[in-house]
This record gives sequence, C-alpha cells and structure tokens, in this order.
Amino acid sequence: MNITLEQWQALVAVVDHGGYAQAAEALGKSQSAISYAVQKLETSLEARVFKLKGRRSVLTDTGQALVRQARKLLEDADRIEKLARQYGAGAEAEIRIAMDAIFPSDILMCVLVEFAGLQPFTRINLLESTLSGTDEALLKGQAQLALGGRVPPGFLGTPLLTVRFIPVAHPDHPLHQMNAPLSLDDLRQHRQLVVSDSGSRNLDAGWLGAEQRWTLSSLKTSIECACQGIGFAWYPEPRIRRQLEQGLLKPLRMQISAERKVELYLILADGEFATPGVRKLAELLQKRVTEHPELNERTCPEPQI
Repeated sequence: MNITLEQWQALVAVVDHGGYAQAAEALGKSQSAISYAVQKLETSLEARVFKLKGRRSVLTDTGQALVRQARKLLEDADRIEKLARQYGAGAEAEIRIAMDAIFPSDILMCVLVEFAGLQPFTRINLLESTLSGTDEALLKGQAQLALGGRVPPGFLGTPLLTVRFIPVAHPDHPLHQMNAPLSLDDLRQHRQLVVSDSGSRNLDAGWLGAEQRWTLSSLKTSIECACQGIGFAWYPEPRIRRQLEQGLLKPLRMQISAERKVELYLILADGEFATPGVRKLAELLQKRVTEHPELNERTCPEPQI
C-alpha cells in the first residue's frame, strides 16, 4: 500500500478539527508533519483532496469521498487493534455455552450483556438443550460451559440454583373445572405436553403415562400450546412467570403437593483449566444468582458495547 494509516489519520484530523494547526495539536505532532502527510497522500493518489475557496481550504468532491472511506478504514483499524489486545490478554475468539431450557434465560441474558462489555469481540455460541442434550454437549466437546440438571461422569458441577416446577393449564381447561383437588389419575385422562430430549437418549421427564401425549421440541412451543388450552404440563416457574401474571396459565389444584424441584449446576468442561473468559462468565453467573435470586430482565445492566 502506498498510503499509510498515519496519512489517512492526518487527513481526517485536518477535516475534523478544522485545520492543520488544530489537527497537529490533536494528534500531538508538528504542523509540518501533518501538512507533509496530506501532501504525500495527494501525491500518491495523484488527486487533490483540498482546494482553495476564498481564503479557506475545503475538500474537493474527491476529498469528501476519500474522507468518508478513510473514517471507515480508521474505525476498522482501531477495532482490529483492540481485538489484538484482547486476544493478547488471553481472551477467547469464541465461547460455547450449553443451557438447559429450564434454566432461567433472563439470568443468562443479563450476564451476557455484562460480559459483552468486558469482552466485546468474543463470539458467543449458545446451544439451548433439554435433558440429556446438555450432557452430550459437554461429552462431545460442543460446550465449554454448561448449565444443566445433571453432571455427567468425568465432570465437576457447582450447584447454582434450584428450579421449581409446577403443574399448570389454561384457566378454561377442563381440569380447572373439577370441583375436587386433582389426583394423578385425573391428570392421566387429559393431554399432557412434554418437551422432547434434545440428546440421543430420548429421556422422558415428568410424563405420567397419559394416552393423549404431545411431545414438543422446545419449551417455548410447549408453553404456547398450554396457553392455547391444548393440554397441561409441569413447567419451571421462572419460565412461565409472565403467563401466570397475565392469566394465560393457572396452577392446578392437586390432592398432594405436585411441585417438583430440579437442582441446576454450573459445569466447566475444562474445570480448573478453563480459559479466562469462561471463568469470568462462571464468576458473573454465580454473582448474579447470589445477588438476584428473583432476577428478571428489569435488573439487567445497561449494555456497554
């Protein structure tokens, strides 16, 4: 390349600061150095970037076009330099996360907002999994950090939080019209909504053996079906808080306590040898769960990106 970044920077500085003297002061250089850089640029391009208009130097049409592109070039160079510094300090190019669908996603989203402010150039690859899918993501090396209900053999998990499952259905569902508290046999007479295993083991979780079973591939779709009155299901309470508040879902009245609790673990694939960014994510997750056990999106920090 015949033109250096320093020459492009000098040109943009002259335009932004209104003259050679001001540009020199802003860049901490002599006025002659700025003037020479712009002259060298014009010579290399064989094009005029400034012209006299009265007593003032103004950009030519060519100069205006070049300054627009030069700004983009300098912004890209600045990004590359920051990226190099971040990688030089041990930051990763990408972090792969496996999150069980029952994990409160608002917690993770808030943590990722905070993490993006610390490592803005690290790509996040998020896999939302169910049941054995989270285990397999770790075992197959598809995740460096996992949030799930089981710790597969060969890994260590830190208990993070307990998720409460409650049986619910739409308020107009026939199960809510029965006068007496419900038994499990009552539930088996109606359609149960079950989320399929995203792993290869085809595990069932919470199925009562109801004949009218619908198996959905995602928790979100299952919740939408329940809100339409299609069936009943056990859902993690944090994931249906909004639907409960809006009256789209209502807890079923059972003869005996029907709540289920699942312990969720934070698992680092490489354990103590996890990379700095993965360890930082784990630290932010633990801190946020500790400080905000009832976290929702309103407590997220402002993005610093």
